[in-house]
Amino acid sequence: MNTPTIIDVEASGLGVGSYPIEVGFVLPDGSPNCFLIAPLEEWVHWDPGAEKIHGIQRQTIVSHGRPIQEIAQLLNEQLTDTIVYTDAWGNDSSWLGLIFHSAGIAQQFRLESIRAILNQQQIERWHETRNEVQLELGLERHRASADARILQQTFLRTLENR
Repeated sequence: MNTPTIIDVEASGLGVGSYPIEVGFVLPDGSPNCFLIAPLEEWVHWDPGAEKIHGIQRQTIVSHGRPIQEIAQLLNEQLTDTIVYTDAWGNDSSWLGLIFHSAGIAQQFRLESIRAILNQQQIERWHETRNEVQLELGLERHRASADARILQQTFLRTLENR
């Protein structure tokens, strides 16, 4: 298996009314990309608990987020015809769907669960290895590109330790 492209999405919260606030991904060569997303007017849900986890304030995305059409175009430019993997398929697929639907642009890459490419040994070692990788990389912030990098490195490390 080649090095997979990994994506992660941070959101305003979980459940009804939540929306994406940051999307980050890491390409097979290890290069990260991360974008804050400007909320649409109708996106008003904000969970202070989620903010404590990702550390992104609503004012930050209002002031520094990119427009939704730009986000959709950037994702397609970088990821077209690629299978992109996530560890939270249910949430990330909904939030990516919201990005592309709201932008009126077709998503040109496929999202899959990372479990689809893990063998049993990798699954058994996943959590322990992920903790090791996170400590080694010193990436304690719960941000999209950092999380994607941790996932990609965890995948590679569990592949090495067969």
